[in-house]
Amino acid sequence: MEIVATSEISKSKVNHFFEVQWGTTEMVISSGIYDCSQLNGYAVFDSNNAIIGLITYIIIKDECEIISLDSMEENKGIGTSLLQAVERTALENECKCINLITTNDNLLALKFYQKRGYELAQLLRYAVDEARRLKPEIPLEGNDGIPIRDEIKLEKVLY
Repeated sequence: MEIVATSEISKSKVNHFFEVQWGTTEMVISSGIYDCSQLNGYAVFDSNNAIIGLITYIIIKDECEIISLDSMEENKGIGTSLLQAVERTALENECKCINLITTNDNLLALKFYQKRGYELAQLLRYAVDEARRLKPEIPLEGNDGIPIRDEIKLEKVLY
């Protein structure tokens, strides 16, 4: 599986990916408002040159934060490969930890990250209500009909 830096991919292709997956390139979470198409990241392509996985991140001082991770084909190692690429980058940049935020309804993400060494670090109660004020299109219900209300911060200490 070839991992490609998003800096080597056309912005229109990255924009299209986010617009199809999320309806917009904008991500609103408690740590900030991000245009995912402008962030550093990595992608995986299928045989038709379509993006089938993409991760974005930021590095501030000695911390790396994953802003988005999408894999179109589960259980094929795409998400894990992208996560490992960011972890290598974080280590190369002497980051002490990697963190990320997901919502309370995203049980698949909670399972995915915990199996890869990430620990629950903080519960941000009603954080999605705040985000919804800036981005009203955030749905009220998510996976399995669970109300989307809270953010959960996960963290992996690198050293």
